[in-house]
Amino acid sequence: MAINYIKKGKTAADKALEDAQVSEVVKNTLEVIEESGDKAVREFSEKFDNYSPKSYKLSSQEIDNLIAKVSDRDMKDIKFAQEQVRNFAQAQRDSMQDIEVETMPGVILGHKNIPVQSVGCYVPAGKFPMVASAHMSIVTASVARVPRIVACTPPYQGEPNAAVIAAMHLGGAHEIYVIGGIQAVGAMALGTETIVPVDMLVGPGNAYVAEAKRQLFGRVGIDLFAGPTETMVIADETVDAELCATDLLGQAEHGYNSPAVLVTNSQNLADETLKEIDRILTILPTADTAGVSWDEYGEVVVCDTYDEMLEVANEIASEHVQVMTNRDDWFLDNMHSYGALFLGPRTNVSNGDKVIGTNHTLPTKKAGRYTGGLWVGKFLKTHSYQKITTDEAAVKIGRYCSRLCMLESFVGHAEQANIRVRRYGGEDVPYGGAAK
Repeated sequence: MAINYIKKGKTAADKALEDAQVSEVVKNTLEVIEESGDKAVREFSEKFDNYSPKSYKLSSQEIDNLIAKVSDRDMKDIKFAQEQVRNFAQAQRDSMQDIEVETMPGVILGHKNIPVQSVGCYVPAGKFPMVASAHMSIVTASVARVPRIVACTPPYQGEPNAAVIAAMHLGGAHEIYVIGGIQAVGAMALGTETIVPVDMLVGPGNAYVAEAKRQLFGRVGIDLFAGPTETMVIADETVDAELCATDLLGQAEHGYNSPAVLVTNSQNLADETLKEIDRILTILPTADTAGVSWDEYGEVVVCDTYDEMLEVANEIASEHVQVMTNRDDWFLDNMHSYGALFLGPRTNVSNGDKVIGTNHTLPTKKAGRYTGGLWVGKFLKTHSYQKITTDEAAVKIGRYCSRLCMLESFVGHAEQANIRVRRYGGEDVPYGGAAK
């Protein structure tokens, strides 16, 4: 048995150094935003986006004017995609029920699913206008019935991208700001003179946006650490090299640091895929980006067995995992660490990114080991409650509670239980706990 990396990307040490450099920039930027508010947001927007409108918040008229620029076909496509996302999110929401149960006579326990009250949705657009990201965050928050949905997106080629703004508005955003990067998530989380802070940040972004969310976590909630796109193709000889290469490079074009990994049990497929990647990079319009990602972050792993392929896949815990083998359902049953699975050659990661209905904001950097991706449940807080309706139940629970409190030497806690035993059972409880 053997697991052979025939192509490797940057070392862990190199990646850690990059992360440290990003972290320092983000820390300093957030400090300035917290101290200077709107003034800092404007300065950073001018510096990084060369954009300085009278107001970063779009008015209703400005939104209408931008939407009018979107073609009928593009609007129909946006609405179709949002319908798919909304339908799946609604099905997920319907699966989450409030409950109330009587666990013993007179003791009622329950929980309620309550929406987060305000959410900031970040939609990338600086390099590519990520129209689909508006569907994934804003539509899903809307299905969860979040009362205040704030959306931020950077200018694209010097102005708000009409399709992105249309998607935000149709998705249900209550406030739309044309602000990008660290300054956007910082302003939404920390608040400024003109932006009321939100309770939660969601949405994908580059390394700086992801790090800003990480540093702001605690001040606000976040969906997950969604950094640069990652993709993995798990394939055997049931598919060809062109398909594998296309799926790898199709995601590598996201940025200069988007890991793409092929895991296979076929040396021939590995070799041919490397050749196909070289060929496609000569004709791909985004080769300048995809080529750097592939060169520095691309990997090819050849295994002897399917069990080894599974082991490697779970260890890497990639954001997107495209499975094209003669046992796709076996991987579905046995994969435990990933963002989302794409099963069989008929589907692909782009479907999930843009239109099929599952959410494309997914865990990166091995976060799939402990969390799934953004979904309607991320916008809901499950709060429990309890109620005792009979004297008998109050006394019975009180006796147990008192003794368990004294087991931990919490006398005050015990007395909370004891007073109920006395009042509802008429018993003289000895100091130190209900003895009976």
